[in-house]
Amino acid sequence: MQTVTGRIKRFFAPRDMTQGKPFTELVMFSIPLLLGNFAQQLYNTVDAIVVGNYIGDSALGAVGLSFPVMNLLLALFMGVSTGASIVVSQYFGAKNRELLSRAVGTILVVTFWTGVITTTVGVMITRPLLVLLGTPPEMLEMASIYLIIIFAGITGAAYYNIIGGILRGLGDSVSPLLYLLLATALNIGLDILLVAVFHMATDGVALATIVSQSISAIFCYRRLARMTEVLEVSRRTLKLDRAIASRTLRLGMPAGLTQAIFSLQAVVVQSLMNSLGSVVVTAGTAVMRVDGFAMMPNFTFGIAATTFSGQNLGAKRLDRVHEGARATLKLALGCSTVLTLCIILFGRQLMTVFTDTGAVVELGVRMLSILAAGYIAFSVTQTLSGIMRGLNETVIPMWVSVIVTVGVRLPLAYLLAWLTRSPAWPNGDPSCLYWSLLLAWVTGAAITTWIYSRGKWRKRAERFFEADATL
Repeated sequence: MQTVTGRIKRFFAPRDMTQGKPFTELVMFSIPLLLGNFAQQLYNTVDAIVVGNYIGDSALGAVGLSFPVMNLLLALFMGVSTGASIVVSQYFGAKNRELLSRAVGTILVVTFWTGVITTTVGVMITRPLLVLLGTPPEMLEMASIYLIIIFAGITGAAYYNIIGGILRGLGDSVSPLLYLLLATALNIGLDILLVAVFHMATDGVALATIVSQSISAIFCYRRLARMTEVLEVSRRTLKLDRAIASRTLRLGMPAGLTQAIFSLQAVVVQSLMNSLGSVVVTAGTAVMRVDGFAMMPNFTFGIAATTFSGQNLGAKRLDRVHEGARATLKLALGCSTVLTLCIILFGRQLMTVFTDTGAVVELGVRMLSILAAGYIAFSVTQTLSGIMRGLNETVIPMWVSVIVTVGVRLPLAYLLAWLTRSPAWPNGDPSCLYWSLLLAWVTGAAITTWIYSRGKWRKRAERFFEADATL
């Protein structure tokens, strides 16, 4: 019994990836993370399925077109979350309990004020922004209500995501998985209750999301507060340490800006998509739900790579980083290839889960077939960028994102739309939106591989060793 109990404790304990075989450590860390991302995408998808089947195609499109706007305003949270994961993984790798405790306390305080700012701005600008983007009239009210409710309760959801990021930075990817499974079950139950039983619309889906994530945030905090063997969470540490806050934001803001740039171009492309008609908007919403599953390995192994390299940088084990990069690439490429094949083979069946409207299904299948190969390319970008972020090199991935989104994706989308105008598609063929995205992903993978192979990240990491005071 003691042996079984010990194994369970080790399973839930923080994972120290500065020791052992990198491939094994990454697999053990990534499996719960991958399952968690699957659960996250599952309940986003259930939202779409419930909306599409119980309310209709217009409501499905309204939820879908809300996401670029929502992601744009959540860029600040993305920056805090990324910086938190980097700082926490490095302090954990360095075995510096005091700085780790102060860092976690600071991040929790910063998250609160970030939530206040995001709620205020989001509620104020949601409707005017949707109008500015030319949202189809039949979707405007539902999209506006959905976003206002999401932003009103965003702080609870933010704490779930950021504390989950802290736990993963400590090497614990199991607890966030369990709490995410709780959130998923609760979200699905509330979706069905509020929409199918009480006949609410997009407001019911939004309420289900913020309630389920807020409850999971409470469980995440309880888990963090009980990890007394590695850090202290108390009134003493729940204070703003300006030096740590500055370092967290300095490391995280490039990722936040990357998210903002990506979301801004998505908003601009959404405006182009809106001009193509409600059928294209609805098909795009369903495609993006399937896309979320295909992206899971990319984001999963990107996070794993950041945690692995961050811990080993803190422990001054730079010799393990390149070996970890190779192992992560193998895992990411393998998983992405399998999921891509599944999408190619079962694309039509996946689309019919969301709607039985023939035109929407046909268009969605065509869009998925264009994007398929891009998921494999994107896994390279995410993995190598994750390694560099864990080594304090957060600016280069930001610039790569700027190049591929502003320099490749946006111009191509509008150029191809202009070139493909026809009587059937007076504002352009919707395929141009996805061809431009595919080419952007491939370009990003090529640039990131070239930068990583040059090895400048190693020099930056070595300077980190020399400036040991940063820890």
